Formats: sequence, C-alpha cells, structure tokens
Amino acid sequence: MYKTNVDDKVLNDSILLMTNILKQNGDTYINPFPICIEPEFGFVFNSEEELAEWREKYKIPAAASPEEAFYIMRDKYNIDNDNPEEILQILAIRYAITTQGYSSATKTLQISKSISDGSVQQLEEQGQNLAGVRVVSEAVRKYHTGTLASHIIGYVQKLRKENVEEFERRGDTYEYENDDKVGQTGIEYVFEEYLRGQDGIKQIDMSVDGTITGEYTAEEAIGGANIVLTIDANLQGITERALAANIEKIRTGGFGQAYEAEGGSAVVMNIKTGEILAMASCPDYDPSLFYTGISKTQLDNYNNGNAFHFRAISSPYAPGSTFKMITAVGALESGVTNTSEKINDNQRYPVEGINNYQDRPACWYMNDYGIGHGLLNVVGAIEKSCNYFFFEVSTRMGIDTLEKYARFYGLGRKTGVELSSENSGEVACREGLKQATGYGWTQGHTLNAAIGQGRNNVTPVQMAQYISMIANGGHKVNTTIIKDVILSNGTYVARSEIENFVNKKLNLEQDTSENFEISEETTRAVLQGMLSVTDDSGGTAYKIFQDFNIRVGGKTGSAEAGLKTHAWFVGFAPFDDPEIAVVVMVENGGHGYYTAEVVRDIIAEYFGMNVQEVKESMQVRSEIESFI
Repeated sequence: MYKTNVDDKVLNDSILLMTNILKQNGDTYINPFPICIEPEFGFVFNSEEELAEWREKYKIPAAASPEEAFYIMRDKYNIDNDNPEEILQILAIRYAITTQGYSSATKTLQISKSISDGSVQQLEEQGQNLAGVRVVSEAVRKYHTGTLASHIIGYVQKLRKENVEEFERRGDTYEYENDDKVGQTGIEYVFEEYLRGQDGIKQIDMSVDGTITGEYTAEEAIGGANIVLTIDANLQGITERALAANIEKIRTGGFGQAYEAEGGSAVVMNIKTGEILAMASCPDYDPSLFYTGISKTQLDNYNNGNAFHFRAISSPYAPGSTFKMITAVGALESGVTNTSEKINDNQRYPVEGINNYQDRPACWYMNDYGIGHGLLNVVGAIEKSCNYFFFEVSTRMGIDTLEKYARFYGLGRKTGVELSSENSGEVACREGLKQATGYGWTQGHTLNAAIGQGRNNVTPVQMAQYISMIANGGHKVNTTIIKDVILSNGTYVARSEIENFVNKKLNLEQDTSENFEISEETTRAVLQGMLSVTDDSGGTAYKIFQDFNIRVGGKTGSAEAGLKTHAWFVGFAPFDDPEIAVVVMVENGGHGYYTAEVVRDIIAEYFGMNVQEVKESMQVRSEIESFI
C-alpha cells in the first residue's frame, strides 16, 4: 500500500475489500494490532507486555477492558462498521500504517507476501476500488545448496534494532527501511556494505481516488557486488558429510567405545597461500529460514543444539598432542636438543617438589612392566606422541621460549579470516596465568603447556594455519576466505582495499609476534615424525592410512577438558610436496585416532581419489596427555 489522499471511509472500505480477497484465497496479512477475538474468550489482549505504554499512547483508560479498548480504537480510525471481525481486519492494517508508516512515493507498507494466483487476479481486477494497493513481484533469495557452508555464508534477516545501533556506533551512513533485509552473520554480515548495492527510485502516479495510473523509474538501482570465496563447493560438501558421519560413528561406538560427541569442525587450507578451501562446523543450519521467517520451534531446536556456533573459528580448545610439533621446533631451534639425541622415557618424569614417584607426571603409554616408550629421538617422540620426551625438552628451554614459538605459528591471536566472531584463543604463558589466577609460573605448568594442555586453547582455523606453516618450512601465510570482490560494473576491488575494509570492520590487529627462520634440519625432522604417525606401524594413525595411495603427515591429539576428551587430527598432503593442511576436531570425541578417517576422506576428495575401504582397529589405547 502507498499513502493516498482519500478519506477514512474510502481507505477503510479499500482495506476491508483487500483483506477479504486475501482471506478467501487462503492468504494471510499483517496484523500487529494488540487485541484479538477468540471464539471461547471473546476480546483479549495479545500480550500484557508494554500494555501500560500502549494505553497511554492511544489514550485508552487504564480500567478499559479489551472490548472497550477495541471500540475506542475503532472510533479513532472512523470505522463505520458493526461487525467485530471486519472491524478487526480494518484495524490490523490501519494500526500497521500508524506504527510502521508509509508514503505516497517511496515507502510502501507490505500487507502480505507470497500470495496465491487467485489473490493476484482479484486484487488486480479490483484495482479501481483499492486505494493505493498494488501487487508487485520481488526478487527472492534462494539457497540452492541448502545448508552447505551455512556458517561461512551466514544469513540475512529483517533490519533489527541492534543493526541500527551498530551502524551508529561505527559512524556509518546507511539508508535502510524497516522491512529491509540485512546481513546478520558470516559473509552476509561482514560484506553487507558491498553486497547491498543501492536502491533505485520508482515514481508512482495516482489519481485523486488512490488508483495507480502509471509508474516509471526515476533512478536506476545499482546491484551489489559479487563476493567470490576461496571455498571449493565439492570439497566443502565432502568435508561436511565426512565430519557429520564421523561424529555419529563416535556416538554409536563405531570405533569400539562410544562417546557423547557434541559437535565438531574441520578446516582445509592451501599450505602455500593460506586460502581456506573448506571449513565445516557441525551441526549446521538452513540460512533460508531466516529470509522467509524462521519458526520458534525451529529456532529453539537450533539453539538447543548450539547449531549457530561456528566451532571452526569461535571455539578455542586445548590442542593436546597436536601442539607437540611446536615444542619440538622450539627445542631444536633453541639448541636444547638435536635430531640425534635420544631421551629415555621411563614413564614418570621427575618434578621439583614431587617426591612421591606415583605423583609424578607420566607419559600416556606404559608397557606391561610399567615402563614408557624407552629411548626416543624427536622423530620417534612425535610418532609415539611421547609425553616424557616433551616434558624433558620443555624443561630445558623454559616457558618463555615455548611461548615465542607458539605465537610465531599464529596461536593466541586471530588469523584474520574475513568472518566475524573469530576467537583469538590463548597461549600458555607467565603473564596469562598471573592475570587469570594471581599465581606464579611453575615447572608443572611448563610440562602441561608442552603437551598442549593447561592454558593453551586454540581454534581449528588457527590449527590449520599452524600446520600449514609446519608443512611449508615455517613461512607465514595470510589466512583468507575471500578470492575476489567484483562490483556490479565488473570492476575488481583491490586486495588492499578489501583488507583495510575487513580490518576496520572486525577491528583486527597486526601480527607483532617474533619472526624465526626455521632450519631445514628442524623442518625435516618434524615432518618425518608426522609421516611416521601415519606411515609406520607404530604410528598412532597407521591403521587409517596404511593402504592409502598418498603419503600423509599427521598427528593425533586427545585433549582433556574437564570430564570431556576432545579428539583432534591434523595433517598435510602430499608429504613430498605439501599442498593442503587438514584439521579435524570433535568435541568429546574420545581419541584423535577416531577423527583421522575424516582427514583421509577429505584428502581423497581433493586429489580425486576414490575413498577406499579401510579396516580399522577397534582396540586403540587412549592417548590423553594431561597429568593435572
């Protein structure tokens, strides 16, 4: 409806005719009026909330019943009708006009959407009797891939109060109407300014009685930009399906012992460029529901399942043994050990102040004689995931050196991926412990940090960046999910402009971590250790990759988090010329070995292989590294 210069009687008659047509064809229409008529109870208020404010605004006596208030409003709008149902039809639209507003040229009031062909035909036939009423066709957003990459893409929803407040807080200029759709999450939110485009102006000509006599475009609209992602749709699909299937397999005891796996995430990254090729979070959601209007039941279901939480970038977890490559690099590069030295894992590590042997921190592995792994160099320590080895080298180098290398690999800060809600995570360090607890640092804290526990908490996307740097020899990568931004006129937006825009909107900080040149010897030793995890019979993921046609470097991790054990597997392929890094994490997944098959399936898809049947051992000993 457009605003017209007609009196109340013509307007009210027009509204009644319009709503009757919609009702006859089974179509609904807006009705924000706060009073309804129920068959059993008669006139009732829809809600008691803000009722006092409503009474005051429309000068309704405090003692007035719902029925009395109903007829007061009827008289306010000069409705000459005695049928309560028809009065309510008119009040619904008149009240919407009052509260939402409309104009004679640019601002319309939407009465109904997705109406039937019958309503369209009758409304057009009755056009001369419908003041300012017009049927229009609008573009409708379609999500052809369903839930695919829903957390990345995000969703749009009707303009909210929070959106306006954010625009004002940032000092941005905006031109939105109350019923405009605005990006709320994901790429839809971050690149709203590029995606939105610019409204055109359409001039509507009307006769004095409100009949529309003509229209023309006074100003052409400008289309929004195309945002091209680095995501590979096929790889994204297999990543999501493999992750969901793995979580279900863990829940149902498919690996021998069932765990109440609560969700998970996976990230696939180009090792050389930092481009994210796939990034999944399970469970996911259907973004189309927010465009059409999501039901309370569905919204509650999503909230109860924590489906909106983007685990890949928003949830920091203890990395467990997947952190050990950082400890290895720090120890080798700082000179406290070398690639030849073998350290004897005799199960329990001596700690100053702990005299009772049974109270000392232990390696997760113990043979029938109560002894650990025995003599291991750094390659063997990574292959066997030997806690004792990393206890010893971390004690030698100290927490300050370990912290520097963890920050060098991008932990403890945001990666800068162009999405909101990224969590910076945390690196175990003296200052962090002191600020959080007031306590000083001890040797025990160092030992726990060295095996990826304690105050180390990282996101899966940070882990993908870290594994990429491990695989490429320590060269930093710029994590990104944006390939191009192309304006409607075909112009490509400069990369520097995109980066400046994103940095400002997401308030991202520059990387100030110390830079290191990682030696080739260190890189070879660490990568060989990761290869042994999947390629040697004693490796913790050998059973998954033993018949795989591509050599994969990997590492399992089982990280304690209270009563839960989060399962990690990180890897890269192919070993001889790394192209992609893959990280999978399942909340309360029990054992990192369980998640390795997801990485295998993703690598097979990336390299165009057929996923092979792998017979898996169901008797895998847990590799929980924490001793506190």
